Amino acid sequence: MKKIYLYTIASALTLFGAGCNKIKDFGDVNNNPGATVTPIPSALLSNVEVGLGGYASTGTEAISGGQYAQYFTETQYSGTSLYNLPQNSFAGNYGGNLNNLQIIIRLNPNKNMVNVAKILQQYIFWIMTDSWGDIPYSEALQGSANITPKFDAQQDIYKGMLSTLTTAINSFDSSPISGDLIYGGDVASWKRMANSLKLLISVQMSKVASVSALGSTSVKEAIASGVIENYEQNFILKYPGGPYKSPWWNLYNGRKDFAESKTLTDYTKSTSDPRQALFGGDSEQPGRLGTSDVGVPYGLARLAVTAFTDANPNWARVLRGDKRLENGSVTLITAAEVWLARSEAASLGWTTEVVATDFTNGIKTSFDQWGLDGDGTGATFAAKLIKENSNSLDIKLISTQRWVASYPDGHMAWNIWRKSGFPLLTPAPDHTNSSGQIVRRFVYVPDEYSTNGKNVTAAAARMGGDSQDTKVWWDGGN
Repeated sequence: MKKIYLYTIASALTLFGAGCNKIKDFGDVNNNPGATVTPIPSALLSNVEVGLGGYASTGTEAISGGQYAQYFTETQYSGTSLYNLPQNSFAGNYGGNLNNLQIIIRLNPNKNMVNVAKILQQYIFWIMTDSWGDIPYSEALQGSANITPKFDAQQDIYKGMLSTLTTAINSFDSSPISGDLIYGGDVASWKRMANSLKLLISVQMSKVASVSALGSTSVKEAIASGVIENYEQNFILKYPGGPYKSPWWNLYNGRKDFAESKTLTDYTKSTSDPRQALFGGDSEQPGRLGTSDVGVPYGLARLAVTAFTDANPNWARVLRGDKRLENGSVTLITAAEVWLARSEAASLGWTTEVVATDFTNGIKTSFDQWGLDGDGTGATFAAKLIKENSNSLDIKLISTQRWVASYPDGHMAWNIWRKSGFPLLTPAPDHTNSSGQIVRRFVYVPDEYSTNGKNVTAAAARMGGDSQDTKVWWDGGN
């Protein structure tokens, strides 16, 4: 891992000219990378944003998390779904996106560019710490000044993320945000995004009693400052197609290795959820409108899976074909996720908001996101769910609907399940791990022990072992 701290990777990352501020401009105003000697902050920001989609779609943290949370199951090469050792490296995050954002911070082109860079760093750090647990944070990204950074305890990372987000939110000014492909430099949108991230981070640690006061305060601060409240404000990356294709299109680019899990399709069928018509497609063909609720049984060895898919050729692919276009999109934070997290916070007594109102808004905005709520069906569906739950709202229903509404962001689903224990999941029947338990975290790679052994060993001891069964700090599920 020394290389990712020792070297600054900048020269190849100035893919876009300083004037690039729309995703449709990808490649139109490139500078000659061979002639670039000074990093261009706007180009670095564009490059990071282009790569963000993987964190909520087909990147390791998301596609693996989606299998552990049983959104997806493998159809060809069963391994992750069967809980093979998840020994994954986080080095690329430090050497790539986090480093590019750190260069922007160091160059300090203006206050708002620095604020956005810090906010995006916290989004990436959040996904990383939730995947591995303790990771380098306070001493990370220092280059040759510190090639063996300490691994911070996850609770300290959480406090650091909340503090950094709060400072950034409160320090925006009128300076321009150049190279912003997501919000086009709109400060109000970035503040909403940062507040929404702050809220989600706070609710994620709700099972840890010692930080309840911090969580409650942070949630109330975020809501008061303004969070994402409708699908038009979603934190979403839209791809132009061509050389910049949606990761969801790439998922079935000559392959068909993943299916929507029967765990999810069984639940959506049990509630007659109209979103299932968009969640699953009957073919890997992009653009096809055929839908499927034939989920593939979860966690089976290859021969059993292929026997099922051969017998059921309309098995549910991940997303309907028109949601897997080259110029499709990836949602990273949505209004539905925020409203449902607000419902959970209200149920904890962290706010005085009405639990049912927030819950209904969460379902409504989820339906809006999928283009289903033109006639108010979201509110009707929310009322139906509450009625079927003995006319009450509890953590089981709220968490399970958070799980549904976060689809297809597998990392978010994994977070929700690990924290709450809902929905109730049955481990893979053909599991390969000795415990038979669903994976709770990624395991550190051997390179960490050979290059930063003292610090990674201390982290493993602090967490209770470097095992895929070790629970991260906030994990309060079953």
